[in-house]
Formats: sequence, structure tokens, C-alpha cells
Amino acid sequence: MLWRRVPVSVCIVPGFHFNYSLLPLQLARSVSSLKVVWRKDPKLDEAIENDKKYKVCARVVREVLNEPGQVIPLRYLEKRRERLHLKVKVRTFLDQNPALFDTYQDRIRPRTDPVPFLRPSARLKLFLEEEKRINAHNEGLIVSKLCKLLMMSTNRVISADKLVHVKREFGFPNDFLVNLVPRYPQYFHLVGSPGEGKSFLELVSWNPDFAKSVIQIRAEEESRMTGIRTRPNFHVKLPQGFFLRKEMREWVRDWLELEYISPYQDVQHLDQGSPQMEKRTVGVFHELLSLSLFKRIPVPILGKFTDDYRFSNAFSSVFTRHSGIFYMSLKGGIETAMLREAYKDGVLIDRDPLHEIKDRFVELLEEGRRERAEQMRIRRESLEKELKMRAMENASAGNRDLLDEGMKSGKGM
Repeated sequence: MLWRRVPVSVCIVPGFHFNYSLLPLQLARSVSSLKVVWRKDPKLDEAIENDKKYKVCARVVREVLNEPGQVIPLRYLEKRRERLHLKVKVRTFLDQNPALFDTYQDRIRPRTDPVPFLRPSARLKLFLEEEKRINAHNEGLIVSKLCKLLMMSTNRVISADKLVHVKREFGFPNDFLVNLVPRYPQYFHLVGSPGEGKSFLELVSWNPDFAKSVIQIRAEEESRMTGIRTRPNFHVKLPQGFFLRKEMREWVRDWLELEYISPYQDVQHLDQGSPQMEKRTVGVFHELLSLSLFKRIPVPILGKFTDDYRFSNAFSSVFTRHSGIFYMSLKGGIETAMLREAYKDGVLIDRDPLHEIKDRFVELLEEGRRERAEQMRIRRESLEKELKMRAMENASAGNRDLLDEGMKSGKGM
């Protein structure tokens, strides 16, 4: 098989220790001393902005579903607007999204006056059933994601509470620790009870099929298609109008020539500040973002895994230092790491199979909004017709009055 010449080499062999004295002079510099100016990417920012309405609606739905009996007094929800980041009143939200909830009257306590309550609509219940179906169909994918998160960690164990906190980032079902994990004892062991003190999810067995990163799989697929052996490496593409200083360009060039280090590889022998550790850290972030549902994760959430994945305290600088691989959005006042290669012109093209759940939810929202727009159109046309009828009646009455006055004037003469 032929070899394809790309700026990369094969993975480190276990037990192999790199001779740092052989590094090019540019790479000998401290990684932390390398500075790249952050530059705004409007198209990627827009991708986050476009999801705002969807996320607010999903947040409100979760709030209602988490209530006992999945019902809530409207005024209780109104008091939670700030926490839900809901900028309009609840009644306005309901008018804007009529497909989500039904409103009915009930008593909060016995012998009190009935007040408006909310409950899931029939259409929302159908969506929730569809969500269960999609999760069941992709259960193998969910299991592999969970295994991969554990396999990349230093001790193959992660706090259960941390995993619950990131479940929506990776598309895990709400009850994955209760219903999914126990069905796979060959992979997982849950220690303690989540939410009740210290609880951890441990990896029971190592599956070599899961120990391949997206980059390695991509290189293998390209090798099969071309017949030329492709060595794994990152796709680097700077956004239009973005330039690096000469010294940084040289550093990146030499850094890309270093061997790719799999995020599933044991790297305890590597120095935290070495270029090789930087290569591994970038690989872990690339893999985490690739496993995520929307190929982006808020930086504060990634920060919760600093100890689990051996990130440095200043790990977020990686996203600006490698601006051809990542983009760090500041949209909404939150730092969000995004994978550049997953987007084209601000549109997500690397779609996770679990993304279908969002598609179905957005369809539900759009269906309700179309119905509302149609009702408003009919109401507006009815009002316009009524106003025209009244105008015609008023004009007719005015003509009769003029005619009567004319007749009275004629008789007076």
C-alpha cells in the first residue's frame, strides 16, 4: 500500500518515550507563551443564536415535566421566568408556542379558587414517545459515547453527577443512569446513588472498538477509499481573513508534524507543558466535541472535567491557540468551544443521529406557530370584513340621513 504524505505520523507505541532534545527549536518554546488574538466568527455565532428559541422552549418543557404529575400552576411558572431565561410573560410564551401545553383550571389547595394550570398537550406527549423511540433505536451509539467518555478519563471513572450535568450535551436520555447503565454490566458499574453524596460511574471492561477516535476512523476510511495509507491528523482551516504571525505559523506547522496521540492512549509519562501533551489535549477536545450532539460545548462545562482528562488550569487558551481546529464563541456572554470542521457557513453538517430528536421538536414548534399564524390571519380577515361592513352600514345610514334632510328642506320651501 502507498503512503500519503501528510504532516503527521503514526501513534506513539506503548512504552515509547519521546526524546525532547530532538524537537525543532520552535517547539521547544513553552506552549503557554504562545498567544493568538481571538477573532469573531459571525457565522458560527449565528449557529448558536439560531438555537436560542429552541433551547428556551426545551427548558420550559423540562420544567413542567419535572413537576409532580407533570402539571404546574401558571403563576408558579411565571415566578421562575428569570431562572428559565424566559424574556416574555408565560401567557405570551404560550400564545407563541401553542403546541406545547394545554391550559385548564384547578385548585392549588382544597377550598381555594381555581387557577390556570399547565399540562403537556397531546402533541407534546406524542413527541415524547417519539423521543423514546429515537433513543432506543440509537442505544448502541449512546452506550459507545458513555464508554468513550470513561475510556478517555485518567482512571476510567467519572463522577455520576458530572455525567448527569452533561447529558444534554451528548444526547443521553434523562434516565440513562437508572435505565440504561444497569442493562450493560459488562461495561458499567455505578457506585453509590446519584444525587445522594458521592457517586461514580466506573468502566468495567475496555472495548478496543470504542478506542478509536473520530480522526483515526476518518484516516482509516480514507485509506480504504484511496488505497493510500493516510496518517491521522487534524483538519486545520483558518477562517477567511484570519492570519497568524510568522512565529506562530512555524510553531503550528512543526506541531502538526508531531505524531497524533489518541485520546484513549495512556499518557501519564508525558510532561504537562510539552508539545506532545498539547497534541493529546487537542485530541481529547476534538473527540469530546465530535461526540457532542451539536459539536459544541460551553467551556465552563468542559472545565468540570479538568481532573478527569488532565486539562491544565488555562485549558481554554487551546481553543484560540488552535483557531484552525476550534472556535471559541462568546455569544450570550458564555464561552462555547465549537468544532470548525463540523460546520459549513454556520450550518451544522456533521449531524449526530440523535439530532433527529431536536428536528422533531422544532417541527412541533413550527406546526404550532403555523396554526397560530393561520388563526391570526383568519381573525384579522374577519375583523377587516366586519369593519368594512360597519363602514358600509355607516355610509348607508349617512346617505339616508342626507336624503331625509333634503326631503325636509324641500317641504319647508
